[in-house]
Amino acid sequence: MGSPESPLLSKDGDIIIGGAFSIHSQMSKRELSFRETPEHLQCSRINFREFRFAQTMIFAIEEINNSSLLLPNISVGYEIFDTCGLPLPSARAVMALMNGDKRRKTCSTQSSVHAIIGASESSSTIGILQISGIFQIPVISHFATCACLSNRKEYPFFFRTIPSDFYQSRALAKLVKHFGWMWVGAVRSDNDYGNSGLAAFIRAAHLEGVCVEYSEAISRTDPSEHIARVVEVIKRGSARVLVAFLAQSEMHILLEEALKQNLTGLQWVGSESWITAGHLATREYSEILTGSLGFTIRKARIRGLRDFLLRVHPGPDPQNNVVREFWEEAFDCSFQSGLHSETRCSGSERLQDVDNSFTDVSELRISNNVYKAAYAVAQAMQSMLKCGTNNGAANESCTLDDDFKPEQVAKHLQVVNFTLPSGERVYFDENGDPAATYDLVNWQRNRAGEIIFVAVGSYDAPQPNGRQFIMNRNNITWAAESPERPQSVCSESCPPGFRQAFIKGKPICCFSCIACAAGEISNSSNSAECLRCPLEYWSSEDHSRCVPKVMEFLSNAETMGSLLTVFSLLGASLTLAVLFIFIQYRHTPLVKASNSELSFLLLFSLTLCFLCSLTFIGRPSEGSCMLRHTAFGVTFALCMSCILAKTIAVVTAFKAKRPTIAVLHCSVPLQRTSVVVCTSLQVVVCVLWLTLAPPVPYRNTAYAFEKIILECKLGSSIWFWVVLGYIGLLALLCLILAFLARKLPNNFNEAKFITFSMLIFCAVWGTFIPSYVSSPGKYTVAVEIFAILASSFGLLLCIFAPKCYILLFKPEKNTKKHMIGKN
Repeated sequence: MGSPESPLLSKDGDIIIGGAFSIHSQMSKRELSFRETPEHLQCSRINFREFRFAQTMIFAIEEINNSSLLLPNISVGYEIFDTCGLPLPSARAVMALMNGDKRRKTCSTQSSVHAIIGASESSSTIGILQISGIFQIPVISHFATCACLSNRKEYPFFFRTIPSDFYQSRALAKLVKHFGWMWVGAVRSDNDYGNSGLAAFIRAAHLEGVCVEYSEAISRTDPSEHIARVVEVIKRGSARVLVAFLAQSEMHILLEEALKQNLTGLQWVGSESWITAGHLATREYSEILTGSLGFTIRKARIRGLRDFLLRVHPGPDPQNNVVREFWEEAFDCSFQSGLHSETRCSGSERLQDVDNSFTDVSELRISNNVYKAAYAVAQAMQSMLKCGTNNGAANESCTLDDDFKPEQVAKHLQVVNFTLPSGERVYFDENGDPAATYDLVNWQRNRAGEIIFVAVGSYDAPQPNGRQFIMNRNNITWAAESPERPQSVCSESCPPGFRQAFIKGKPICCFSCIACAAGEISNSSNSAECLRCPLEYWSSEDHSRCVPKVMEFLSNAETMGSLLTVFSLLGASLTLAVLFIFIQYRHTPLVKASNSELSFLLLFSLTLCFLCSLTFIGRPSEGSCMLRHTAFGVTFALCMSCILAKTIAVVTAFKAKRPTIAVLHCSVPLQRTSVVVCTSLQVVVCVLWLTLAPPVPYRNTAYAFEKIILECKLGSSIWFWVVLGYIGLLALLCLILAFLARKLPNNFNEAKFITFSMLIFCAVWGTFIPSYVSSPGKYTVAVEIFAILASSFGLLLCIFAPKCYILLFKPEKNTKKHMIGKN
């Protein structure tokens, strides 16, 4: 049993270094009645690992005392107190350290110790600093990692040989991000170490896009019901990765409850406090902890330490209770019969025969920090005291000033920079912190089934981003010794073509996957938003990439284009066939009466009308755009001019009261002139159109987002409507004149046929205008072609079909008598 008010291990010296270690892990509970003086605090259950830390400090001090180069002829002593791992005993221990053996009831103006090494917990260290800082005593911790201790304004006399949790937390955040664990649970010690460390981890994880599902806190003084509730929260959680920012004592009680509730299958990510704790690497806990990952400081070798530890024995100092207690715990025996065990300690037991965390020096990490802390104090004193050199060799002695004060040690500690015999460099930054370098260890089984700590990576904080975290090629053992890396996400990854849609009230790691809209893509997994494709591109079917938009135009390779081409060629062929028939029968009365010259010209223009529709089919180009509208305008103007001349000739012939030979002879040049003039006007309009604002190819992206419509931009809509209006004017004149001549003799019904053809023509082009304006894309062109073909077929069939019928099937009607109505 130990008491925090008295040193467990001590030695006199010219300089005294204090030590504060959690040599015991339990403290007696006092019942406060407020009627009698409370009993002294009593600590129990010795911690082999912490006892090794204390012995390592003694070993380092013995080395310093035996060195002729470091503090020659000055003896360094020590006083080591037990903090029990709690703030209250730590505060009592530091008061005892400062007051020395006098046990004064008031504080002394001069401390009996010049520096303190410890403690192992951040909360205990803070308690020590709040008292020792008043007297400016430097404190060097080997295991207190709370980032809060780097605050030089609050703790100006604090140093440590272990990196701050600020770096460890960032390293752990990068670790879980590296393995794709975006959804983790967290449990922490309910003290400064756990609360500060996990808060730093959560901040760093948030920057990495990692979410924490739950965060539970436990303390070793909590009732068992609270520990059980925390384990139930962990079991109910959907996160398969658990980040444990726990001190060893809290880790132990959590594992005990985890065994009761059979908590297995989780991937543990541990903090430095317990990730290399050998007393947790037992077969009992292996089913839970095998595969654990965590960062720890790099291990080292301390030459001669094992032999020193094995020489610890209660014989030289039988009154030293802590050594006797250690011996009894190590060999499960008792120096007093009937206590603790049925076996009586003989004193002849050998530490070489036991295997525990005290004798195990294969993983010297924290012990090396204690070793470095003792040497750092010695180096600071070496530079502070009057220890000069003489002819290249150290002086035989150092001069110890009477006004030697602890704050001078702190000043020189800030600038120490030395190298240990192992080659490791020791120095402190402006916050009293060392360089942050870690090994990533993995709990694996060896062939004997024992847990070993295998380094599978490293983290070097001074390196630039991207080179800090490095994975080795060593194979990693995962939770439950699974060959596959565990997955821990709140929502499955959104594949390319989808975007994340965050769920209200849930962390950012919980989301739904929504397909990108038309014209938008996401080309990577878990895209936060979809990107719109460039103007001339469109999204693929799976919305994972942008592809060139479909170029839409009326092509003869498609069904509609092919049918229109066939009808166009059919119309042209029929017109040529009618022309051939009229040429064959050109000397017959019917052909002569039909004004053969105008009929031939009309048939020629109809052929051009049918063929001009072909210019509208195919990919628009500069030539085709200029040709299609002007060819259409000129050919139909020629066609209407011929019909108008025909109509005028018919009306003149039958309305004249006494037609003379001279009139008949003059009508032919007039007909030719009218055709030329009417057509020439349209030609002039088309030439002006092509000169001033010609039609050009145009990529229309505004009408349809998913495709590009290739069309001919009119250049100037006014000219197009002038061309179309002129054709309509000619058609309207033909209709009026033909309508006036509709009651001609029945045997010669040319005017009646022209009337029918003009009605069809006007009806077709009257319906064309609204259809043309409202039709989208290639259908605009199709409507125009349809109007051309329909009006052309109407003219061909109405005017020439009856005459061809007579010429081919009723030759008896093809006589002069029949033409004049004298049968």
